Formats: sequence, structure tokens, C-alpha cells
Amino acid sequence: MNESKQECKGRRPAEPATKPRLAGSAAVAAGIFLSRIAGFARESIFAHYFGNSWAADAFKGALRIPNLLQNLLGEGVLSASFVPVYSSLRAQGKDRESADLSRAVFSLLLVLVAFVSALGVSGAGILVDLITPGFSGEKRELAIQLVRIFFPGTAILVISAWCLGVLNSHRRFFLSYVAPVVWNLAIILSLVIFGGRNRDGALALWVAWGLVVGSVLQCLIQIPTVWGLIGGLGISFRNRSAELTQVVKNFFPVVFGRGIVQISAFIDSMIASFLPTGAVSSLSYGQMIYLLPVSLFAMSIAAAELPEMSSVVGSTDDRAKGISIRIERALPRLLFFVLPSAVAFILFGDVIIGALYQSGRFTANDTLVVWLALIGMSAGLLGSTMGRLYSSAFYALFDTKTPLKISLARVMLSTGLGAGAALYLPSALQLDPIFGVFFLTIAGGLVSWIELFLLKFALEKRIPPVLLDRREIVSLCLAVTIASVVTCAVRSVTHFDLLIIRGGVLIGIFGIVYGGTALLLGNTTVRSLLRLQRK
Repeated sequence: MNESKQECKGRRPAEPATKPRLAGSAAVAAGIFLSRIAGFARESIFAHYFGNSWAADAFKGALRIPNLLQNLLGEGVLSASFVPVYSSLRAQGKDRESADLSRAVFSLLLVLVAFVSALGVSGAGILVDLITPGFSGEKRELAIQLVRIFFPGTAILVISAWCLGVLNSHRRFFLSYVAPVVWNLAIILSLVIFGGRNRDGALALWVAWGLVVGSVLQCLIQIPTVWGLIGGLGISFRNRSAELTQVVKNFFPVVFGRGIVQISAFIDSMIASFLPTGAVSSLSYGQMIYLLPVSLFAMSIAAAELPEMSSVVGSTDDRAKGISIRIERALPRLLFFVLPSAVAFILFGDVIIGALYQSGRFTANDTLVVWLALIGMSAGLLGSTMGRLYSSAFYALFDTKTPLKISLARVMLSTGLGAGAALYLPSALQLDPIFGVFFLTIAGGLVSWIELFLLKFALEKRIPPVLLDRREIVSLCLAVTIASVVTCAVRSVTHFDLLIIRGGVLIGIFGIVYGGTALLLGNTTVRSLLRLQRK
């Protein structure tokens, strides 16, 4: 195996060959960053008007249900099933075949989302009782109305995800990931326009319609570019190619895999619905922050690498070596950004949450509850994000079954641990029941590490082992430790009346000290990023 590794290193391209991948992940990150900024503005305004009220619980709980449609059929599934086949055709110069394939997948998606959306609207009451059984009275009735509004909007977002798959395969990363900005803006406008004249249930309905309008806009903003890349849209059910068969063959295992993961998320909501008021919305507020490094760094790197991995041609051994090289180069970038994010969320999560949400009906006590949820999530942040990159490697190998099996094992374990921890540990430790939010998320975080180990173990049976430079890891650990100590010291001797200034100053200090220390310690990732920036 060491000989294979040496051979692998001998085949590495020169340094300039890495620039397109860095530029690609940077474009993804830039688009996601802008959409996340808009998302935080949306959540901050939402928290101002709703706080952790019963209507906030109903809105967040109801939104999880149609999100199943988007998560099952959207970006992750299309990236795993459609993008590898589409990118492979383009790498072989088969542009006409790839365009025909994209239109065939578009046609199948239209039929599928229309059918599932109709079922969701008609069965909204059953879904609410199934996913949030703790809801009752007007909270339950509002959730049912919201689900009926949400489903058509999320169906449109699935078509938007198809646009993203086409754009990513053509390395047009920025547009697809910045498009959600208009979705967020539509919701923000609905909050601002109707927030002063309506409260709770009525406002939630107006915001839901704003979400639907935003979904339409997010899709429309991508259509012209996609149209030009594939030579027009069209409904086609005549495609019988081997490539479409491969997409469909890949599609269903990924759908089941994503479905299993979604079951885990729904079980979390079910458990949280039995906790005190505010638990469901606290999970959602915490996940918004938790998902920033996941989407900004893990998704950007994995999204940029998947077409590259899928485009590797040659023998089985050549493809395995090429994929191993790409993972080996991508992981240091991932670690550089995600490790400090996890540490910052744990140590300074209350500062971040306060700066983003604490105003109006969102109180200091709400900040502490969301921080509890965020700490638990952050424990598994690094494992979860690394797992995304390893899953992309399986998809590039046209293997969707292995991630499916591992996802199943993960969900079974996290369900048992999460339910037991959230519902029984607070009383056993004589804590307030709201601490169940922390125990629920910490269980899921720990299981993420188990999932990563299983993915890594299974993948390295098929590719040369992925080795990380120990000096890189040591430099990152030292940098994040020094940044944490300095920031904690500054926090203890300073005071700011405005929470947003306090958050900006402390996180700014943490980031500057971390980046500067890593540079002084000779970290190659930060040097590569600085070289890219200068160019």
C-alpha cells in the first residue's frame, strides 16, 4: 500500500493544476456566503417578530415537513446521481448527449415533484401529527395551514436544485449558490411589510406566502443561464440511454439514504415537540448557525470536487489514485475553516447568537437555550463536514449504496441515543427539561464521528489511503488554541452595550489571531489561499 501511495504521489499534477479547484470552491463559498448573510438577516428579523413563541414553533416545525421533498429530491440527491454522469459525458466531449440527459432528468423531476407535492398538500394534517405529535390546538392548526402553503414552494426549489446541478457541472458555481439570496429577500420583505400589522398566526401565513414567491424567483434567476448551456429546456420522456438508466439507478439509493437522514431530523423534531415551548424553534435557530460552515466550507469544497472527481478518466486504479489525491488536497482546506468554527461555536456561541437574534421578542434566556443546542451540534461539526467529502468520493465512483448503508447505521444509533438522552437525562440529572435540547444535539454530534470512521474505512478499501501532513494539523491546533485564549481574555476585560458590536469584535479578534498564527506557523493552506487572492 505504501508503494501505491508513492506511485500516487508521483502522478500528482503540478501546483497550477490545483488553481481551478481552489477557484471553484472559492466561487461556491462566495455564493453561499452571500446567501447565508441574507439567511441570517432573515432569521434575525424572524426572531425579532416571533421570538420562541408558539407561532415560531409551528412555523419551524411545519417547514421541516415539506423540506423533506427538497432534501430527498434536491441538491444532495442530484449531486450524487445526476452530476457524476453528466460531468462524465462532458469530459468525454459528448455535449449533445449530456444536454439530452439533463432535459430527461428535468422532465422526470417535474412529474415526481408534482405528485409528491399534491400528496403533501392533501395529507398535511396526517404529516403534522406524524412529525410533530406534541403540537395541539391552534399550534397544530397553524402548522397544517403552513404545510399546505410550503409544499408547492419547496417543489419549485427542487427544480432550482436541478439548475444547480447543471451549472455546477459546467463550473458555473457562483450563480447557483447565490440564487437563494432572492429567496431570503422575499421572506424578509414579507416580514417587514406585514410584521407591524399582524402577530403570530396571521404573520406566519404571510411569511409562508413570501417563501413561495421567493422559491419562484430563485428558480427563475438561474433558468436563462441553464437554457444557454443545454440549448433550451423541454419536456422529454423518450430518452432511453444507458446514462439515464445510470442516473435513475443512482437516484433511488441516494433518495433512500437522504430519506433515512431526514427521518433522523424528523425524529429530532418529534422529540423536541415534547420538550418545553421553544425547543423546536431553538433547534432551527441553532441549525442556521451550525449550517454556515457546513454550507460555506464543506458544501463548497465537496461541490467543487465532485465534478472534478467524476471527470477523472482512465483505468480503475487511475481513477482511485486521482480521487485519493483530490481528497488529500481538499481535507486541509476543510479543516482550516471548520475546526475554528466548531471551537468558536462552543466557546462564543452565546455571543454569536445574541448578535444575530437577540432583539424584540427574542430574549437573553432564548439565547442561552439556542446556545445549548449549538454546543451539541458543534461537537460533531468536523466529523459531519469531513463525511460529506468522503460521500462525494463514493458518488464519483458511482457507488451510492455504501453511503446509504452507513446512513442507516447512523440514524439507528442517533435515534436511540438522542431519544434517551433528551427525554430522560435532564430529569435524571435534576436539570430543567429544556436541557433536553443539548442532550439531543450532542448525541447526534457524537454519532457523526462514527459515520465518518465508517465512510473512511469503507472508502480506503477502494482507493489509496488518504494521509494528512501532521505539521498541518499541529499548526491548526496551535492556532485555534492561541486564538481561543486571546479572545477569552479580551472578552473578560471588555464590555459592549450593543450585542452586534460585541459579537463582531470578539469573532473578528478570534479570526484574525487564528489566521495570523496559522500563517506564522507555516500552514500551507492559508498560504495557498493568500496566493489565490493575490492572483
